[in-house]
Amino acid sequence: MAGWVSDLTTLHELTERLARCGTVDAALQEVVRAGGALVGARRGVVRLEPPGPARREGGAGLFDQRVLPGPRNRVFGLGLDPAQPGRLETLPKESSSYGHIMDALPGIEGPLAHPDLFAEADLDPRFREVARGLGIAASYAAPLLAAPERRLGAAVWLYDEPAQPSERQCHVVGLYLRYAGEHLARLEELVGAVEDAEALRGQLRSGVLPRVHGIRLAGRYRGGTRGGGGWYDALPLPDGTLGLAVGTVTGSGSAATAAMAALRSALRSYAVLEGEDPVAVLSDLELLLRLTDPARSATALFAHCDPAAGKLALAGAGHAPPLILGERRVEFVESTLSAPLGMLSCWEAPSVEIRPEPGEAVILYSDGLLRCTGVPVDRAFARLHAVAAGAPRLCRRDPSALADHLLDALLPKGAAIEEDIALLTACFT
Repeated sequence: MAGWVSDLTTLHELTERLARCGTVDAALQEVVRAGGALVGARRGVVRLEPPGPARREGGAGLFDQRVLPGPRNRVFGLGLDPAQPGRLETLPKESSSYGHIMDALPGIEGPLAHPDLFAEADLDPRFREVARGLGIAASYAAPLLAAPERRLGAAVWLYDEPAQPSERQCHVVGLYLRYAGEHLARLEELVGAVEDAEALRGQLRSGVLPRVHGIRLAGRYRGGTRGGGGWYDALPLPDGTLGLAVGTVTGSGSAATAAMAALRSALRSYAVLEGEDPVAVLSDLELLLRLTDPARSATALFAHCDPAAGKLALAGAGHAPPLILGERRVEFVESTLSAPLGMLSCWEAPSVEIRPEPGEAVILYSDGLLRCTGVPVDRAFARLHAVAAGAPRLCRRDPSALADHLLDALLPKGAAIEEDIALLTACFT
């Protein structure tokens, strides 16, 4: 009884550790580490099957060759910590050789032990070859199940000497893997939902930018961890001119994404009808927002661009001013102050006209680009100005290169951004 209580205590601690793993990658590492501790193995391998009908219908083997790259094909080794004998630690180095264990081992429906690999006459020759190369003498494998008929993958623990886990160890690791399978399934569903939402957000915000003589365009979008309503757009108009827009909807998550999509779609309609008058476009947009979503506000900037005439008329609603970049000037467009959409009972502000010269670029951006710098707004404007001014000469004439230069210089390296970032660069030729 005392031994069983001790096993349950250990099992509780290990499942608690696993529950704190918020990513599939971290959970796989923890499964290898914890399972190795439970069965007394120094090394282990875990891999998931690719998602799809084969898994849902139970039609593919656990070691199906159609393994996807990336986190689904992670291989993690286990080793003993020399400083603390007996303590297992996860080694971050991945090994394709360990991955071959999964290909050589036949599909399994339940736990499978090989106490002495080289004493088994009928062992798969591929498994024997891989085991000899890695110095493996015994193995214990078990499937990862999310439900009795839903297989996720499998885990294999490896021994340096002939060995076999006891019946008690097999029972405890089986209980652990039952929980691990359910936890991994939940994480996979979460990852899938996030990827689907991100793809939807990207599709709603962008698309193929139009080609108009006299101007070249490039757009960039970076989704923030909170989600939200940052967007940009470029729309060819019936008279051969072009509408450019950028904006941010307040809020985060799917609600902000839906509001952004509705606002962007409405702006396109208004631009087709009266795009030559940016003030009228934003006035109609403000009225729509106030009537359909009165609890929400948004910032927006719309510009009517006529490349043939070399002029651009714009109006902004609480949005950051565009930056014009050329050989002889790097300056923010002096737009009039105006409130965000939805903040006043009746919005209106005069438009501003600028005349970009050939070779100059106009940069439109969402507020997230400024906030990602982590400095006060006035300093963020100064930093954006300095980064643009420092762009190489060839970069200034290429909208894609210019957009990448700005993001590389302004976004924090390796750190997640909270707010959406939308960026639209227009180079006049």
